[in-house]
Amino acid sequence: MRRMPTTSARHALTSIPSPFGERLRHWRQRRRLSQLDLAHEADVSTRHLSCVETGRASPSRDLVLRLLNHLDIPLRERNALLESAGYAPMFRERSLDDPDMAGARAAVQRILDCHAPWPALAMDRHWNLLMANRMVPLLMAGADPVLLQPPVNVLRLSLHPQGLAPFIANLPQWRDHLFERLRQQIHATGDSVLAALLEELRGYPGGSALPAVALPGEYPGVLMPFEFQTPQGVLRLVGTTTVFGSPVDITLQELALETFFPADEATAARLRAMAVSA
Repeated sequence: MRRMPTTSARHALTSIPSPFGERLRHWRQRRRLSQLDLAHEADVSTRHLSCVETGRASPSRDLVLRLLNHLDIPLRERNALLESAGYAPMFRERSLDDPDMAGARAAVQRILDCHAPWPALAMDRHWNLLMANRMVPLLMAGADPVLLQPPVNVLRLSLHPQGLAPFIANLPQWRDHLFERLRQQIHATGDSVLAALLEELRGYPGGSALPAVALPGEYPGVLMPFEFQTPQGVLRLVGTTTVFGSPVDITLQELALETFFPADEATAARLRAMAVSA
């Protein structure tokens, strides 16, 4: 099998123009705010904001931070905008393997481990697998080994025809669900790597989603189950995504914990049995 191209942090964010004013205008328009709206929120005159965007005025560091805060710009891009305005970057980025991150890494691993026997994993901003509990490898075992070579991209692994796609009982619905999440992430971050990943995934077979059939106690359009076929039977799971509330480190802001829960008692029993046998 020829391996699909992997996403790389080296090609991270966007092709946004480099001058601060152009970057600022790009993000203001992305957030669908007028100059008047942003000026009011950031307590600055519309005229001065217009001059900043066109490069006729240089913003103070305080104004830059206010603008970035009101635009809810990701920390990684905030650093780039600060530098383009002539100021030092404010937020650190360290690998989870960095000794200074040992406490955070241990805390994340503890969360994942305590979630067992339900599956749980941690991913970076490009959906690359960073950490997992002992249940996740059991579900990945049927994939082509080439797709399991690091870095493992969770979306590619899930939807690739030689990955987990053949085992996903509701693949069309799950595929559309993941695509919508990815589109929302691209809209929020402007990340060109994610945009390229979405285009790649769209090329995989999977079909169009049929209307989801609600089971007793479920509400269509609110809960999307993940139905996964195993030798023990079909697992019906529902997932939640957890992010850190107020990080000041880029790595932690971009870290997402994906945790799954059994949607019925049969699934809970199967997962407990799998955990014991493992």
